[in-house]
Amino acid sequence: MEKTYYNHLLQGDAGALKRALYKSMGFTDEALSKPLIGIVNTYTNATPGHYNINELCRQAEKGIEAAGGTAMTFGTIAPCDGIAEGHEGMRYILPSRDLITASVECMVRAHRFDGLVLLGSCDKIVPGLLMAAARLDLPAVFCNSGPMMPACYKGKHYDGNIVTEAVGWKQRGEITEEEFSDIENLAEPCAGSCAMLGTANTMGCMAEAMGMSLPGSAVIPAVYAKRLQIAYETGTAVMGLVKRGITSRTIITRESIENAIVLLMAMGGSTNAIMHLQAIHKEAGLGALSLERFDVFSRKVPQVASVYPASPYDMVDFYEAGGVQAVMKELEPMLHCRCMTVTGEPLSSNLERASYTGRREVIKTREEPFHRDGGVAVLTGNLAPLGGVVKPAAIPCELMRMAGTAKVYQSEPEACRAILKGEVSPGTIIVLRYEGPKGGPGMPEMYRPMKCLEGMGLASSCAIVTDGRFSGSNRGCFVGHISPEAYEGGTIGLVEDGDEIRIDVPGRRLELKVSQEELKKRRKNWKPAEKKLADGYLNTYRRISKSAAEGAVAE
Repeated sequence: MEKTYYNHLLQGDAGALKRALYKSMGFTDEALSKPLIGIVNTYTNATPGHYNINELCRQAEKGIEAAGGTAMTFGTIAPCDGIAEGHEGMRYILPSRDLITASVECMVRAHRFDGLVLLGSCDKIVPGLLMAAARLDLPAVFCNSGPMMPACYKGKHYDGNIVTEAVGWKQRGEITEEEFSDIENLAEPCAGSCAMLGTANTMGCMAEAMGMSLPGSAVIPAVYAKRLQIAYETGTAVMGLVKRGITSRTIITRESIENAIVLLMAMGGSTNAIMHLQAIHKEAGLGALSLERFDVFSRKVPQVASVYPASPYDMVDFYEAGGVQAVMKELEPMLHCRCMTVTGEPLSSNLERASYTGRREVIKTREEPFHRDGGVAVLTGNLAPLGGVVKPAAIPCELMRMAGTAKVYQSEPEACRAILKGEVSPGTIIVLRYEGPKGGPGMPEMYRPMKCLEGMGLASSCAIVTDGRFSGSNRGCFVGHISPEAYEGGTIGLVEDGDEIRIDVPGRRLELKVSQEELKKRRKNWKPAEKKLADGYLNTYRRISKSAAEGAVAE
């Protein structure tokens, strides 16, 4: 009797060679007769957030096989933002997102897998995997590796960015070289994504909010046994989707992405999530997601959760407070609860099993929130006609409205040197330009300048405005994603030292107080600054990348 195979590539005589190739690796006819589930395993021992993913992969394989499937694993790149920061490597981080998407697409369309488990945890890997799921429209479930435990220094919890702040402490003579070495050794206590609500953990939460990962999974710490259990359950969940024919675009919809936006505003997540949600929206065939849409939600969604760096409470506190499910339970009336999720049930069914938090210091009520507006906002004005992104959740109250004198720098290293040398005075608004998707190129994050301001005691009196990005770990007054960027002729390229800039976060305005006549004169003499690039991908990315206002996607 002729054997039957679930995967259409393996069927009949045309599938014989393909079956033979799989059999060369030990797969049996019995295994090949089942649905073939690809596991995207982003393990590397070069990135802490991905160090435990081999263990998760093994659990997911067990779950797939227990539910009647056959697991096949393949990898893709997973660069670490922290290791790439502060040098040319950071220019490759955002562009890696689109490479990850394309690499998953290539493997899946070549092998025609029947479903996917997506394992990843760090800043650009999570959105890259979700973009791939949206593009491919297969049954798919995402599972992250979980946040690492916090560092503990002098009785206080920190994330690993304490090291960068300690550079400033040492510079000012507040700590010794020995104390600095001690901080370095305790800063990152275990594997996992960084222990604050940065981009990695924000995007894990976004995946859960849009229904692409199992309820309650996003913020389980990396070292907990529950993390392994969730990986197993992810394997069984994808088989449920395969059997029911529920694909990614059934789950990733306009409404489910709006649910993710609600969560982003409610928890004050990383500003980078905006461009990643824009990219996922586009890959799901939903077209452009405008910055204005985010601003609509920013004005109506209260910030009910506050997590480090916006508060003293770290990711473990957030997990113990109920995490994503507790926040969504609080905001249930604002959500599209009929959206399908990877459980095979609508969001409403998942939330019926969710509980309100027992830790009101971490997650407040919708009626009495931390802030009436959302924790992420979009500013516009003559300095950012297409928009700029800011994180009110991480801005001190006294800096919500500020005016300052511009000090212009053409690169991140130049700005850092000036700050650490004491050349920046209180009341300065640092303008960091030619760091956008094309001008950078690669739109690197301006993490270090903001941390240098903290270390030098200037974070409460200075601000940074840039066409680059910021890390989710940054706190203080900063406006990023300025669009159009300087390289494309944006107004930010015309700013001069001494100009007055006004930042009005509640009013959603960013203004350069220079007359139109003066700006016209400056534009006549303007030429874009060109950076010498090594041969390779950044030249391609500069050519094909879109504006930050459109998610900086590569087309």
